[in-house]
This record gives sequence, structure tokens and C-alpha cells, in this order.
Amino acid sequence: MHAGLALLQKHLVRAIPVALLLGLAFGSLVDAGFLRAAILPLTLLMVYPMMVPLKLGALARRGDGRLQGVALALNFGLLPLLGWGLGQRFFAGQPALQLALLLTALLPTSGMTISWTGMARGNLPAAVKMTVLGLVLGSLLAPLYLKALLGTVIEVPVAGVALQIALIVFLPMALGWATQRWLVARHGAEAFEAQWKPRFPPWSTLGVLGMVFVSMALKAPDIVRAPGSLLTLLPPLLLLYALNFAIAAALGRWLFVRADAVALLYGTVMRNLSIALAIALGVFGAQGAEAGLLIALAYVVQVQGAAWSVRLADRVFGPAPPGPARAATPPAAPAR
Repeated sequence: MHAGLALLQKHLVRAIPVALLLGLAFGSLVDAGFLRAAILPLTLLMVYPMMVPLKLGALARRGDGRLQGVALALNFGLLPLLGWGLGQRFFAGQPALQLALLLTALLPTSGMTISWTGMARGNLPAAVKMTVLGLVLGSLLAPLYLKALLGTVIEVPVAGVALQIALIVFLPMALGWATQRWLVARHGAEAFEAQWKPRFPPWSTLGVLGMVFVSMALKAPDIVRAPGSLLTLLPPLLLLYALNFAIAAALGRWLFVRADAVALLYGTVMRNLSIALAIALGVFGAQGAEAGLLIALAYVVQVQGAAWSVRLADRVFGPAPPGPARAATPPAAPAR
């Protein structure tokens, strides 16, 4: 079973479009409304396995304040405003799609932030800290951002959003931390890192594919009636990610050494689409189903973009030094 899940995770680039097509076929043949009951279990299946390997102690790590500060400025300053602005431009009069684009831009980092940083030979400790900070701060700030930026065009139940976040983020985080502590106490830290830690993330992939399937199935009748509507969702998504990649790469080249620049890229470009999808489907009802479709498509764009950026990392940031990925010390002058 674990081998099959690991294979799905490895081929996520192909698995997500397949899940979208299967959801479209299923939802066009039967009334998929009953699948709403699967949203919460699938959400927990997505989130809890990501929390078990999470190192909350990374928040206490010092020495990369400038890097974390730039990442926070992008994640909670520029990018939410960019998502909101693109939503206003491309989806005027369509509050559900404005919601989807804002959620996509608002919730930073995912478990894949660390994975992609490692594959591109970036600063892994910094990426871990960005992931934890992004998850915690994004969860706390999301209800406030949604109310402030979209409260005039869509009803934002702040208490409902906060409750949903507590259920799908902080409860699994507490359970994940408890699971990690129990496994370390029983088997030892080395056995946890080598044997147990790798077993959890593939289960999250199964939850992601299930949620993508559900979001597409719920919107399938509308897509079948107007198939061209699907194409209108792609331009703002592509523009959002293109600008995100370009800004993060430029700042990384200008301000940091290669390893830190790579961590900045994946700590800002990778959005927590799992949490975004869970909030949309779990809180906003019928509008959430429409928003969920755009977020499901964002998975395709995000994974493809991350995969290509790994291939181009040496060209953008210069070749990686020999040896494993490691923490980097900022230079005296900005690296260009």
C-alpha cells in the first residue's frame, strides 16, 4: 500500500489531471452532492499526515532573520494583494472566483516547500521554518484577510472560517506533534527520521487527489453545460504564478546566496492549496464548490511550475556547490 501511495506522490504531475478528469466524468453521470460528506474526512487525510513530520521547533531557529522577513513580506503583503487584484481584474462580478484566487494567494507553503527546496539544493532548515511560519500565520490571518478584502462582495463568516481552520489545521497539528513525540519516544529519533517519517506524506497525496476529484465532480454539470468556462480560469492562475516565480527569483538573486534564494522561491511560490480547498468547500457552500474548481486547477499549475523551476534552478541561481543541501550564511554584500 505504501509503495503505491509513494508512486502516486512521485507522479503527482500526472495524477492530478487524472483525478480532475475522473471527477468530471463521475459528476456528469450522477448527482455528486452526496460527496460533500467526504470533504471533512478527506481534509483530515490531507492535513494530518503533513503534520506528523513537521518540526515545530524550527520556529526557535535563529540566524536567517532577513530571509524569513522577506518571505513574510511576500507571503502576507504582496501576494495576497496580487491575488485580490487579479481577482478584481479577471473575475469582476464573480465573488466565488475572487475568493478562490485570494485563498490561493493567501495561504503560503506546504509540505512540498521542503521537498522542492531539497531537490533544488536549497537551504532546508530555512525552508522548514518558512513552512511552519507560513502555516501558523496564514491560518491565523486568513479570516481577517478574507473579511477585509472580500467582505463587501461575499459573505465571509469569520467565526466559521476560524472554526474550520482550527479543525483542519490546529487540531491535526496537535495530533501530528503528539504522534511524532510518541514515535520518537518508542522507536528513537533516528528510527523516526529514517523509517516512520517518510510513511506519512504519501497519505496526504491520497487526500489531495480525493479533494480534487470531489471539487471537479461537484462542478461537473456546470462544466458540461459550458465547457469553455474552464479555460477562463487558467489565465489569472498562470499570471499569478508567473509573477510569483519572477518576483521571488529576482529578489533571491539580488539579496541572497543561492541556497537561501532557492528556499525563498519555494517558500513563497508553493501555496497551501490543501488548506485553501478545505476552507472553500467546507465553509462557503455552493460558492465554495465553484471556488474549489479554480483551486483544484491551481494544483496542476503549481506542481508543473515547481517541477520546471527545479530543472532551471542552476540557470537562474547558478550551480549548487558540491555536497548535500545545507544552511547558508548571507554574504556581506547582496549576491547578484
